[in-house]
Amino acid sequence: MFKYALATLLSGFVLTAASAQSTSKPTGKQPGRLAPPRPMAPVAKLPESSITRAEVEAHTRFLASDELQGRRTGEPGNWIAARYLAEQFRELGLKPAPGQSNYLQTIELERVVPARSATLQIGSTTLELGKDLVVMAGGPIDATGEVVYVGYGLTDGEDGYKGQDVKGKIVVAQGGSPDAKGPRELFNASNTKRKLASEKGAAALLELYSESIPWGFVNQYFNREQVAIPVTAGGAGAGLSHVWVNNANNQYKQLKDPGQRITLRSSGRTRTSVTSANVAGLIEGTDPKLKDEYVLLTAHFDHVGVGKQGGQSYSPSDSIFNGARDNAFGTVALLTAAKSLSEQRPKRSVLVVALTGEEVGLLGSRYYAEHPLVPLKQTVFNLNTDGAGYNDTTIVSVIGLERTGAKTEIETAAKAFGLEVFAEPAPEQGLFDRSDNVNFAIKGIPAPTFSPGFKSFDEAIAKYYHQAIDNPESLDYGYVLKFCQAYAHAARLIANRPNRPQWSPGDKYEPAAKALYGL
Repeated sequence: MFKYALATLLSGFVLTAASAQSTSKPTGKQPGRLAPPRPMAPVAKLPESSITRAEVEAHTRFLASDELQGRRTGEPGNWIAARYLAEQFRELGLKPAPGQSNYLQTIELERVVPARSATLQIGSTTLELGKDLVVMAGGPIDATGEVVYVGYGLTDGEDGYKGQDVKGKIVVAQGGSPDAKGPRELFNASNTKRKLASEKGAAALLELYSESIPWGFVNQYFNREQVAIPVTAGGAGAGLSHVWVNNANNQYKQLKDPGQRITLRSSGRTRTSVTSANVAGLIEGTDPKLKDEYVLLTAHFDHVGVGKQGGQSYSPSDSIFNGARDNAFGTVALLTAAKSLSEQRPKRSVLVVALTGEEVGLLGSRYYAEHPLVPLKQTVFNLNTDGAGYNDTTIVSVIGLERTGAKTEIETAAKAFGLEVFAEPAPEQGLFDRSDNVNFAIKGIPAPTFSPGFKSFDEAIAKYYHQAIDNPESLDYGYVLKFCQAYAHAARLIANRPNRPQWSPGDKYEPAAKALYGL
């Protein structure tokens, strides 16, 4: 194993060694003794060795400073970070992406303010906002009407709307879907239900929530300000009142009863327009043929903001969620990769994209995947970097390592800077589908996430994850440096591969890859 790793590592070096002499004239001072062999010239340094601790610390301390107010999407601090990154790209000599006049891919978004009040009256029982209800969508409503239960409410079939007249009535649907295994599927199913209920003319939609995500998290998330991609007029049931009901232990099963009448009142959610931007810079490849293929490097630069925007874990003395680990850390890795790769360009072209909106629903990557700056079919790989923190400074953790076809390059890059690779940390968390990489994977692009070292979510991770104490002075910058160097070198090795990385056979995203690349 050591020999294999060493041979692979040395193959990337330029050796300038002089041969040791097997015979040499005796010296005058020591007759009969051979002169010592001439020392071998040092192995040429990898370009990534030029990255310094001072620069990674300086970038981190700026991006995670109080002045940026938690870099929340749509807020001034987020724009300051975007401008900073764009200026770094300009200084490094990166080009704007094709068709772009600058480095900013502007995204029109909406700021969504949660409902101030909501009640649901079922006979003599009153359900209240927060404890029992979460308002998911819609404006003000004060409606009394008959409920119609439609199963999961996802189809016109037997387990849905078949034979049901719901016009002007309050539709009740079971939460989730038969195959919803994580938050993404859960919310996608919810959006589909709202759209269908709206098309059927329902007055409102109630979902009976009893899913695996604890109600406390659901309540905390949806009862604070959010940012979202605007819903087009009529799309996804834009104006329909949509409420989740905390139905743990099936305590409100009477909502399924035919003819049951209820009263729903809500102040509704308000929406205002805001803008944010992804930041993209291009490094053109050197190979006449391979330069038309792209390796996409991504990291999200947004965080969760200030005070209640970021959650409950803050104090009056420190209410700014600076997000040093999540994800100034990864953003700095992206910047240093841009520096290294621009100084010594690889064979393939590299598009470096700092993404906005990850913390509010993977919005920046979702927008890019639908509005790519280079053709997706020419994008052969996405190396995303993101993380909640670290508890092991001897490793990097790579989510999707075994699935995405670049294991050798990633392991070689880590070893070059004294790190090992730990594959698939905390598998019970379903992390592959929880970062920006998933929006590229859905399109078919192999897309692992290169994360700071951890094997499980323990107290060391929880201490800083989305906490106001995640400040830049708490980082081990010796480790940050090695991480950044390893990430940049992995990107280089992947961009220099003679062939494209491919999904492991049978992976759930392999069919999308076959469709995208015509395999």
